[in-house]
Amino acid sequence: MYNYEIGTAPVNAFGEKRKRSGDIPLLFSVIALSLIGLCSVYSASRYASESAYGNRFYVAGKHLVGMLIGYASMLFGCFFDYRKYRKIGIPAVIVAIVLLALVFTPIGYANYGATRWIKIGGVTIQPSEIAKICYILFCASYFAKNPNKTRTFAGCLPVIVAGGAICLLIILEPNMSITICFGLLMLSILFAVGMKMSHFLIILIPIALCVPLLILAEPYRLNRLSAFLNPWASPKGEGYQLLQSLYALGSGGWFGVGYLNSRQKFKFLPFSESDFVLAVIGEETGFIGLVLLFALIIFIVIRGIKTAVKAKDFFGYVLALGISAVFGIQSLINALVVTGSIPPTGLPLPLVSAGNTSLIVFMFSFGVLYNVSKR
Repeated sequence: MYNYEIGTAPVNAFGEKRKRSGDIPLLFSVIALSLIGLCSVYSASRYASESAYGNRFYVAGKHLVGMLIGYASMLFGCFFDYRKYRKIGIPAVIVAIVLLALVFTPIGYANYGATRWIKIGGVTIQPSEIAKICYILFCASYFAKNPNKTRTFAGCLPVIVAGGAICLLIILEPNMSITICFGLLMLSILFAVGMKMSHFLIILIPIALCVPLLILAEPYRLNRLSAFLNPWASPKGEGYQLLQSLYALGSGGWFGVGYLNSRQKFKFLPFSESDFVLAVIGEETGFIGLVLLFALIIFIVIRGIKTAVKAKDFFGYVLALGISAVFGIQSLINALVVTGSIPPTGLPLPLVSAGNTSLIVFMFSFGVLYNVSKR
């Protein structure tokens, strides 16, 4: 029989504190999704790895290393008291901005016509992935100091300015997909902390006006938009990737062609191990496999939101909500792109796609989320 003290850990009849286990189903779900990702990356990349490097495990091996580092970072996040992060909100967002600015220096690394990485020695890092958790930490720290700041536009302005600066640096890479993801993250946090709808309109109207201008500013974005509207008009050009993705999903049917039996991964579908790994999963496991995969993703999002709602402090609430939101938003955008529901854009499926920076950052973030659930 247990007695409970307000604001403290549960205690038993002998006055001994009972340790909270935290959200164990959340941890198991995250680990399960990462293992699904490893298997999917291996299946999607083994032919291309064999052709390019003479080693079918090359890409999957790199992903495994990132996953092991991710597990270590998640373990740290699980046991390091999340409340101590309140002190690093401003330094975190400064680090994010500096890393994004370094992309435009000599250590910036360009690939496929975009400079989105920094390369130090043999290590390549994508700052936009790190910026997500840094921004969430900043927002949580800022609003936790005085939750009443959410009632005025001036009170929310530092969060809007910091988010706008990060979005500007990301769009200059250029990377419109992460910019959209980041913008939606910012809006989700502002909505969750109670920003007035009239203040929302002040932000949404300029954003709505900027999107067409951003599309017109880069010819390749117009090409992608036209490919989305009618991919069959350029089946060997801009419409190629979307068509190959749709072929993969269509070939999967209800139950798929079986693990390792995808045909589109034989260099038909570009980025089959990263941005479009979901298409390979759909081909090999079918519609039923995709439903189960997204049931797991939705389960993780729901557990994260429940953790946010139950958080005992405002900092933990914003932190848990931000982590859950960015995971859900990015998963949704990736699914919409792969299924041809929105114009094609490069965005990894969290915990599943190849890309070690994204994998490690999300694993750490879920460790922090579990830490919030313990308290």
